[in-house]
Amino acid sequence: MPRTSSTVSFDRSLGLAVLRTPRSVYAVRIGADGSPRHLRWGPALDAAELKALPGAASPAASSFEADAAPDELAPQTGARFGPAGLQVRFADGTRGAQWHFAGHHVEGGELRLRLTDRHYPLTAELCYRVHPDSDVIERWTELTHTGTEDSGPITVDRLDSASWTAPPLPDYRLSHLIGGWNSEFQLHRDRLPVTETVLTSRRGVTSHHANPWLALDDGTAGEGDGEVWSTALAWSGSWRITVHRDPVGRTTWTGGFGHEGVGWTLGPGETLRTPVFAGLYTDGGFGAASRAWHTYLRAHVLPSPDRDRPVLYNSWEATGFGVDHPGQLHLARLAARLGAELFVVDDGWFGTRTSDRASLGDWTPRPSAFPDGLWPLADEVHRLGMDFGLWVEPEMVNRDSDLYRAHPDWVVHAPTREATELRNQLMLNFARPEVEAWALETLDRLVRDHAVDWLKWDANRVVTEAGWPGHPDPDRLWIDHTRAVYRVMDRLRADHPGLRIEACAGGGGRVDLGILARTDQAWTSDNTDPVDRIGIQHGFSQLCPAQTMAAWVTDSPNVTTGRVTPLRFRFHVAMAGALGLGGDLTRWSEEDLDEATALVARYKEIRPLVQHGRQHRLSGRGGVTGMHYASEDGAEHAVLVWRPASRFGHPPTALVLPALDPTARYLDLDAGTPHSGAVLVRRGIELVLPAGDYASSLIRLRRTA
Repeated sequence: MPRTSSTVSFDRSLGLAVLRTPRSVYAVRIGADGSPRHLRWGPALDAAELKALPGAASPAASSFEADAAPDELAPQTGARFGPAGLQVRFADGTRGAQWHFAGHHVEGGELRLRLTDRHYPLTAELCYRVHPDSDVIERWTELTHTGTEDSGPITVDRLDSASWTAPPLPDYRLSHLIGGWNSEFQLHRDRLPVTETVLTSRRGVTSHHANPWLALDDGTAGEGDGEVWSTALAWSGSWRITVHRDPVGRTTWTGGFGHEGVGWTLGPGETLRTPVFAGLYTDGGFGAASRAWHTYLRAHVLPSPDRDRPVLYNSWEATGFGVDHPGQLHLARLAARLGAELFVVDDGWFGTRTSDRASLGDWTPRPSAFPDGLWPLADEVHRLGMDFGLWVEPEMVNRDSDLYRAHPDWVVHAPTREATELRNQLMLNFARPEVEAWALETLDRLVRDHAVDWLKWDANRVVTEAGWPGHPDPDRLWIDHTRAVYRVMDRLRADHPGLRIEACAGGGGRVDLGILARTDQAWTSDNTDPVDRIGIQHGFSQLCPAQTMAAWVTDSPNVTTGRVTPLRFRFHVAMAGALGLGGDLTRWSEEDLDEATALVARYKEIRPLVQHGRQHRLSGRGGVTGMHYASEDGAEHAVLVWRPASRFGHPPTALVLPALDPTARYLDLDAGTPHSGAVLVRRGIELVLPAGDYASSLIRLRRTA
């Protein structure tokens, strides 16, 4: 299919809105009732084919069925019996909106469809945006109370960003991510049942247990072929997506911020804007969908996509809370020897912190550990050629802290309920303006006064006993807290242009398009076991590019699983993302330190491909999997191959590399072996792996003709 630039158009005579991306088309028609109705989302059509699409509404088969064309954002009114993306209550008790189409606005790649309620002072704008270089369609909703004080408030019980519709298919399969702490991003695929399937987080953060990304296909798509419809929500707090497959063969899903039971009071003149809910269509299978997402994130989401993510060293697994100046300095010198470019001091450097029971909120250097402050350490780290980073957890507080003793009312709490402590801490309510101001001032001073280049922003607990005593609309904290976190991060980056931020929430508990728009990478999981990480990283890659995926090499036996693995295998797994080092280097042998130095250097050779190239997931026989990274021009390639377990009688076979050009010739840069592209694409490359379990390899190829 030829590529074209994205365009947006609206035909007034037909009430037809069309969004074209380079490889797809999305069409909406205004129904007879004034509601925008979905027409098509799929392969590109010409103008005549678009005009021939059926109308947006047709007579229902019976009084028990809805109209044929699904809503772009379903209200509670009319013959609609699926999940409603918009749920409102007016001051007189009336529920639901009935729309009048009030016009449209097209500017560049953005379309706005304006709707007004026929009786009440309520306006909605359904917003769409496309980019010339992407098949991703961004959607969001803006809801405005247009009345006066006499109109009374409007209660918003649900406002989703968008509803999406898949075309009629023989069957439907849902792909999504499940898991838990230390087992995040587990890819789950199963036939979509004929019912409502709810994916959600009620935790106030994105969640370890689910992620607001999904993909739909007919059950036959593979990594390299088949139609796939995929969406992702740009929100880092609680969220909900409801997928509805009805008995007559229609599948829709609606999603946005907040979970059930959380409301918002909209006063006169106020507007509630939702986060972006983005979607894309591809006919190239799950691999093409992932690469399209990666390209979109680099071009339109990540704050510094062209900047290499540094090889970092983090001191947590070496020291725990036993942090002091001499120990950190010794680790910094060892890290510099290995080739690390960033040294991060983790938990334990502040207040009176010697365990997880005290001092969260007291963000000043611990005098007993750093008697002269952090400047001497930061200065030496910089002299060693590395950037200097600190772990922080700004949203949390311990009861045993100066901050809590001064401001116990700043925590999220319900005064008549006993506050649950998780990891011995409570959550600060960033929705309070004074808490947001304190956080910004504290972090700004910390970065400025200690020459900090990198913040690892952690969040080790979720929302419980949600309350905001004295506030007339306490449910706002669920949304306003996340918005305030965004604002603090945005201001820090604006005021300190060189600052980088790593997102962390007890591992991968807050990874989504919203947080990645203001951070450089995400801590994928507290589980650094390389065998477990292969599966975790596979799920992570469905949406997020490798440059956003922090991946560490740590000690063996692994602290989480107790598994013993070779250093080479640990490195080869971690090289698939933004490489980090996290072990106790003081206990590594000279042989280990030398090998690690060589492997860090190898990673830096392939880093441009891993962090900025096109990623292809590989699966072979004999328990072999891998990742293939290709330069944009297809000239340079790096292939990481892993075989966690060997089986008698099942040697690894040649690994097929479908991303190569079958008409080209390639050279193995390490072995010096020439290869035919046709052979590598169809039969594969012969693997040379160490004997036994936990075998791995790095293959570098260059196109020569």
